[in-house]
Amino acid sequence: MQMIMFAAAMGGIVGLCAGQASAALSAADKTFVNEAASGGLAEVQLGQLAQQKASSPQVKQFGQRMMDDHTKANQELQAIAETENLTLPTQPEKYRAYIEHMVQDHEKDVAAFRKEARSRQDPAVEGFAQKYLPVLEQHLQMAKALNKG
Repeated sequence: MQMIMFAAAMGGIVGLCAGQASAALSAADKTFVNEAASGGLAEVQLGQLAQQKASSPQVKQFGQRMMDDHTKANQELQAIAETENLTLPTQPEKYRAYIEHMVQDHEKDVAAFRKEARSRQDPAVEGFAQKYLPVLEQHLQMAKALNKG
């Protein structure tokens, strides 16, 4: 999704930079610009994380490429926003993808821990699952609440 937004933003930027007349942006264009800006910021931050934490040179190189390309696109989008009197986000949108992933991941974890807590096979593993099932259920509730917000 982020790559689609980046490609679409780049296409729009190329069109605007080619000299097309600038009209008032529609609501759909404003939404797109804000989502592209938020997505671009997230890509830069994730690229930085890859640069700092990855052990693979290929992942580090990819992270650098993401940082470079999205920083350039973000700068061009900012110029368009200034022309249109729009204020772009300065942070990614609540890390929506992270929260959505946390909901999905914890739904799977809760199901697995419930099953293991009732398995009656190995007492130590069963006890572990019973002990941490409530913690995971709390995490799931928290992630769902954030996902609604």
